[in-house]
Amino acid sequence: MDRVVSYIEQNKQRHLDELFEFLRIPSISSEPDNALHVRECALWLLDNLKSIGIENSRLMETPGHPIVYGEWMNAGPDAPTVLIYGHYDVQPVDPLDLWKSKPFEPVIRNGKIYGRGTSDDKGQVFAHIKAIETHLAVHGKLPVNIKLLIEGEEESGSNHLEDFIHSHKDMLKCDTVLISDTEWFADGLPSICYSLRGISYVEVLVTGPNRDLHSGTYGGAVDNPIQVLAGMIAKLKDEYGRITIPGFYDDVLDLTIEEREGFKKLPFSNDEYCKDLDIAGGNGEFGYTTLERTWARPSLDINGIKGGYIGEGAKTVLPSIASAKISMRLVPHQNHHDISEKITSYLNKLAPPTVKVEVNSLHGGNPVLVPRDSKGVTAALASLKSAFGVDPVFMREGGSIPIVNVFGLELNAPTVLMGLGLPGDNIHSPNESFAVDNFYGGIKASAYFFDEYSKIV
Repeated sequence: MDRVVSYIEQNKQRHLDELFEFLRIPSISSEPDNALHVRECALWLLDNLKSIGIENSRLMETPGHPIVYGEWMNAGPDAPTVLIYGHYDVQPVDPLDLWKSKPFEPVIRNGKIYGRGTSDDKGQVFAHIKAIETHLAVHGKLPVNIKLLIEGEEESGSNHLEDFIHSHKDMLKCDTVLISDTEWFADGLPSICYSLRGISYVEVLVTGPNRDLHSGTYGGAVDNPIQVLAGMIAKLKDEYGRITIPGFYDDVLDLTIEEREGFKKLPFSNDEYCKDLDIAGGNGEFGYTTLERTWARPSLDINGIKGGYIGEGAKTVLPSIASAKISMRLVPHQNHHDISEKITSYLNKLAPPTVKVEVNSLHGGNPVLVPRDSKGVTAALASLKSAFGVDPVFMREGGSIPIVNVFGLELNAPTVLMGLGLPGDNIHSPNESFAVDNFYGGIKASAYFFDEYSKIV
């Protein structure tokens, strides 16, 4: 491994330059007009994989954006197989005026690479690719068999990936799935995430009159869809922060005493948390701490509301339609299909007969609970310590990576969530960043992982 580390050190600038090329491609998957850029990014990644020795690499088409697949299976039939998952697509960049530098012109400031996709997920997945390159360049081989599945639709719901995995189970067969798309608990504190919340995302449309009306002529005589919708939303939680959807908490797996005690030992300051967000204090489900609320309790948030006139000046309109997008984060053992059905039923019950209600499920994914004693997690703990010189900690995360649950069900392979991001990376926001040290350290950690995992298995 000394030669491996030496190679990484000697090639730092080239690896960084290549990452910058990767980041410059505006692979926003959720914008239909951007499809050519998404494909351009997939082709760039494909070329990079082939250039490092993953000759069996190809684009695999889906009804949406292509998947980049590659494999190196020369470690032999007795060697374990690691499937690396990541995504090359990125979030939209708006509001553009809040960026301090152009989102697709990466720059380094204060030890961080700034640009869209730096942490989520181009920088993190690219660290694994450079670790593979390192082993092949130094030894001419890898200690494990490698498969790479890098999709282009994660930021738009991974709408075709589940079907792809189901249809290619034999091709994707592996012993563990390695993912770097999460973050550390704090700067300088490497972390293994062992649980992710799931998600149920719906849109509700409330329709009143068959056209927009003059609010003077009709106001007070016809129900206003915006006001009806606002009233419905207000009833989705009670005064204790509990979600009021009937049966919502039926399948929730409670935290153990040991987990709650473990959370208390982590270096978390609620005052600093609020100061960073410029808020007077936190709020949420009564009886739980901030970490417990965001990591291990379900939540419901309104992500957007639309209706009526929002332009400059005044327009006295009583709108015909109002809509809201609602996301619910789920915890083990909730099921996103079940929750979508429950909120649909409840919203229809809350609505008065004077309006029509339509609820559409936009996407969803189930929560994940990873065994903390799996061979992959054991290898990841050792690898992070070797790369960063600090004992890693265990943590949960409030976000969702819906496909993790699918890997477990379809491939029967435990997942390792060896994230490299930091809490201040601003993923999905302006000024997204990725620490330079975490990029280089991530290459080392991944290289160590292949070696460690081959010994454990």
